[in-house]
Amino acid sequence: MQHSAAVEHGEPVRQFSILLPNRVGALAALVKLMRASLIEVIGLSVQDSRDATIARMVVSDADATYRLFIEKGIPHTVCELVVIAMRESGPGLLQTLDSLMVAETNIDFAYALLPSPEGQSMLAMHVEDYEFATSILHQSGFKLIYQEDLSR
Repeated sequence: MQHSAAVEHGEPVRQFSILLPNRVGALAALVKLMRASLIEVIGLSVQDSRDATIARMVVSDADATYRLFIEKGIPHTVCELVVIAMRESGPGLLQTLDSLMVAETNIDFAYALLPSPEGQSMLAMHVEDYEFATSILHQSGFKLIYQEDLSR
């Protein structure tokens, strides 16, 4: 699978967006299928509508997830996320937002990931320019998380 972002510090975290029928158990069935392939969901954002649900997921093994979805015919899209390790929830979030604002970089959407095995909080963001945002956050002293850091 090709990735558009330059791999300077690591592979970008990949998010999968899956269109699920809006019915009881659809998300649970998907997560069970993934767990059977030893894939853990590390981040989840669900956008609900009457007929269908869009589940955005960050997983422990993006390559295995991609192969599983292709093999099972599960429609999905993939995008790259900037993920930062949060030092503190309040000040850390504000410092992140301020750094991106000064750089005039927009955040399309963001959500928290489950804590790392070390208990560290993580924030996932989809930004308009991955390379620019990661360079700004590196220069500002933030610890960025890459796909290989999420393997459990």
